[in-house]
Amino acid sequence: MENNRQTRILEILTEHGKIEVAKLAELIEVSQVTARKDLDQLEDQGLIHREHGYALLRPKDDMNRRMAYHYETKRRIATLAAKTVKNGETVMIENGSCCAMLADELARSNRDITIVTNSAFIAGYISKVPDVQIVLLGGDYQPQAQVMVGPIVRKCAEEYFVDKIFIGADGHLAHTGFTCDNRMRAEAARDMARQATHVIILTESEKFSERSVVALMKTEEVSAVYTDSRIPEASEKVLKQAGVKVHKVKI
Repeated sequence: MENNRQTRILEILTEHGKIEVAKLAELIEVSQVTARKDLDQLEDQGLIHREHGYALLRPKDDMNRRMAYHYETKRRIATLAAKTVKNGETVMIENGSCCAMLADELARSNRDITIVTNSAFIAGYISKVPDVQIVLLGGDYQPQAQVMVGPIVRKCAEEYFVDKIFIGADGHLAHTGFTCDNRMRAEAARDMARQATHVIILTESEKFSERSVVALMKTEEVSAVYTDSRIPEASEKVLKQAGVKVHKVKI
C-alpha cells in the first residue's frame, strides 16, 4: 500500500475494531473528506466495512480482516518472496493472508505465472487482474477461511509438480516445527507440499512467539522462511540450524 495514511487507518482499526469517521479523521490529522476517500479505497479492496458514519473491520475470521492486520509488514514480506518466482513458472500458494498478498503481487507483475491454489479467497481476490492464470483445486469448502480441504485437494494436487509452494503458518515450536490452527487446512497444505521441490513459509515474526494446536510442517522440511526483522533470535537460530534460509524485511 503506497498510502502510509491508509496503513495508519488499518492500524487504528486493528486496535479499536470500530471507530467513528470524525474521530478517525482527528487521529490521522486530516479532514473528514480526505478520511472518507481513504476509507472508500480500503473498502474497495475489501479490507474494511463502512456503516452509518463508522468504519470497522470485518469479522475476526474474515480473510480481509486478517490481511488488514499488520498490512504493510505482510505486503513487504510478499513483495520480497515474489522475487524468487521466475517468468513462466507455475507455483502453488496455500491459504493465508501473506499468501494472498503474494498471489496479488505475482498476478500484477505482468509475468507469465500460473498460480495453483486451494484458496477460493485467493482465486477471487486476484480474479479481476487482467490475464491472471489461476488453477483452483477442488475439495471440501470451509466457508470461514474460504479454502478447499480434504482428500479431493490431494487428488487434484497430484496433477502438478512445481518447484515452489508458499504456505502460511500460525505458529512455530522449536522442537516440532510450524503449526496451524486447523487440522484439515494443515493436511491440505502437506498434501500440496508433496508436489513441490521447495516449501517456503510466509509469516510475520510474532507467529514465532505463538503456538497452535496442529502440526503443519517439520522445520527441516522447509527450504526458506520469509518474515520480518523482529523474529526472535532463538527462533532464527533454530531455523538456520535446520538448514532453513531466513529472509527478513525490515520493520
